[in-house]
Amino acid sequence: MSRPPVAVVIGAGDATGGAIAKRFAREGYTLCATRRNAEQLTSLIEEIQCAGGSAHPFGCDARVEEQMVELFEHIERDIGPIAVVVFNIGANVRFSITETTERVYRKVWEMAALAGFLTGREAAKAMLPRQKGTIIFTGATASLRGGVGFSAFAGAKFALRALAQSMARELGPQGIHVVHPIIDGAIDTAFIRDTFPERYALKDQDGILNPEHIAEQYWQLHCQPRDGWTHELDLRPWMETF
Repeated sequence: MSRPPVAVVIGAGDATGGAIAKRFAREGYTLCATRRNAEQLTSLIEEIQCAGGSAHPFGCDARVEEQMVELFEHIERDIGPIAVVVFNIGANVRFSITETTERVYRKVWEMAALAGFLTGREAAKAMLPRQKGTIIFTGATASLRGGVGFSAFAGAKFALRALAQSMARELGPQGIHVVHPIIDGAIDTAFIRDTFPERYALKDQDGILNPEHIAEQYWQLHCQPRDGWTHELDLRPWMETF
């Protein structure tokens, strides 16, 4: 008896990552969600299961190679074939260049770039024998341009974009769809609410991104026929300048 396909969300937070997880679970995918602290996944897993879905939580530090290797091997061996992997770890910080410490710069790079590499590599190992699968790396405005105070974040997101491009060129001809959506705008999260209240106030005018709408685009990307794959697209509110 064949096992249902698996969707892996690395960084299944309370907003975008959680919405993506629920979207794939709703389509019958077995959901494997990770955060550094598995207890933070309790409400997400319970919500998916109460809706009739199947979900598994994992406490995992995506910056640690051994943990990522073990995670993907465990899922493939004990849960099911990995059909889609979404890398959605946030690493957004804002400091002036003179206040950006070596520790901050290194940590942001580890979270957004190194962890993305480990995720992508292990996803490719799982998918290549089947010659199919989707790997999605969540990008940001900083993936395209560095802004004031975002030297660490932009450096890491530039690196993630380059990784996605290299993987797409290598893996696309082997049947694996690699996508880099650019989220160019504020998202309806607690971080935006608490840090940028003036931006969050635009929510009632559809001025910030709804995580469920982002998740819908991720699902549609996964469903694209291979004669019309998208590698990069941008998502932004109608009033966002670019």
